[in-house]
Amino acid sequence: MGQAYSTIAFDPSACDGCGECMKACARVKFDSADVSRSLIQIVKSGDGADMRPGTPGEFELALCRQCGDPKCVTVCPAAALTKNGSTGVIDWDPAKCVDCLLCTLGCAYAGISLDAEVGRVSKCDTCDGNPACVPACPHGALRYVTTSRIYNEVGDWEDLFAPGLAGCQGCNTELLMRHALRRVGPDTVLATPPGCVPGMGSVGFNGTTGTKVPVFHPLLTNTASMLAGIKRQYKRVGRDITAMAIAGDGGASDVGFQSLSGAAERGEQILFLVIDNEGYMNTGMQRSSCTPFGAWTSTTPVGEHGQGKTQDAKNLPLIMVNHRCEYVATASTAFMEDLYDKLDKAIAASKRGFAYLHVYSPCTTGWRFPGDRNIEVARKAVETNFVLLWEYTQNRGLRFTRPVNDPAPVTEYLKTMARFKHLSEAQIDHIQRKVEENLRFVKRMAEMADAE
Repeated sequence: MGQAYSTIAFDPSACDGCGECMKACARVKFDSADVSRSLIQIVKSGDGADMRPGTPGEFELALCRQCGDPKCVTVCPAAALTKNGSTGVIDWDPAKCVDCLLCTLGCAYAGISLDAEVGRVSKCDTCDGNPACVPACPHGALRYVTTSRIYNEVGDWEDLFAPGLAGCQGCNTELLMRHALRRVGPDTVLATPPGCVPGMGSVGFNGTTGTKVPVFHPLLTNTASMLAGIKRQYKRVGRDITAMAIAGDGGASDVGFQSLSGAAERGEQILFLVIDNEGYMNTGMQRSSCTPFGAWTSTTPVGEHGQGKTQDAKNLPLIMVNHRCEYVATASTAFMEDLYDKLDKAIAASKRGFAYLHVYSPCTTGWRFPGDRNIEVARKAVETNFVLLWEYTQNRGLRFTRPVNDPAPVTEYLKTMARFKHLSEAQIDHIQRKVEENLRFVKRMAEMADAE
């Protein structure tokens, strides 16, 4: 498998066109105050002529993206441009360049251009992995990000779920199953209670399963207790394995809560991963205690006598914090680096005691949105603070892992799916108040942890 690399990321919503990044680049690369020589250019949307500071969102970025399949390299007749396999940077060799400028035509991002001062092309080389433009930005519009860690680390690891699972198109649960089990690894015993996980393939047929690790299928009521017993038996025979459950919110917050709570109270050495799609989606999209207020389900219908669920969702992760588990965290597939970090911590914590990971999982079928918008829905949930990403340990208490200090209104999340399309203004106001109330509550817990 190929390699992925770090890159300079641009957030147009945070950029006001101040030009500090260009000043830094021109100074560091050319010892010049002339920002026209900068290898990064911030231009006003539209004609690009007016560079006076304006409203965030009005500016665009002209910068070499260090493309994986660079057109500038393809069109160069002299092989003066090459993709560096170690750094990912597109290198320019002035000794080979014939100054034809075809590369400037091949780049769709205006990332390579003519430097009029010297009469030759120039482009960003990321300052050898320490780009001067990034710390110069006073608004955080530029970041040097390594989004590729997951790809580089686990891209070649074996997928421990069989191909061709029978999930819905765009199923987020399948995404979670594959990533979680790949990270935990083959030395695992897996428990999958009734729900989408065994329903789409882990149960198998004719004595086979859809997993490449030992798997059993408990009842909704006893997943945690059965898994605890299996873990104890392996310890008894001297075998160190990761005992992991992948359960839905029904098998955790509702029917399975008794055994979940008991296992957490006893400090059983297991990893309990909850895929929260906010309902019983595999049996007809019925409501669960994790279904949010106002949501349509088949048992909270919308019509003359009903306008969706009339109760607020149970906050199961906070309930698990009160069990004083070894590790509790929330996660989302929209932020995979955060999810993988938490998987690592949860695996380690499960060797000492009970680890609980609650992952919010949009359901394209039950939530009524197109299958190709799964990650968008998940991201909007976090950007509006409808979903908060945090982690808890006994030593450090609770802390946010991805705080959103300037959240979008909750309507930006609600309008991404049809299960909320019926909401009245009063219902939307209620949801927004509850989002803010939950945020204040969790913030107080984080502040208390910081004060200790």
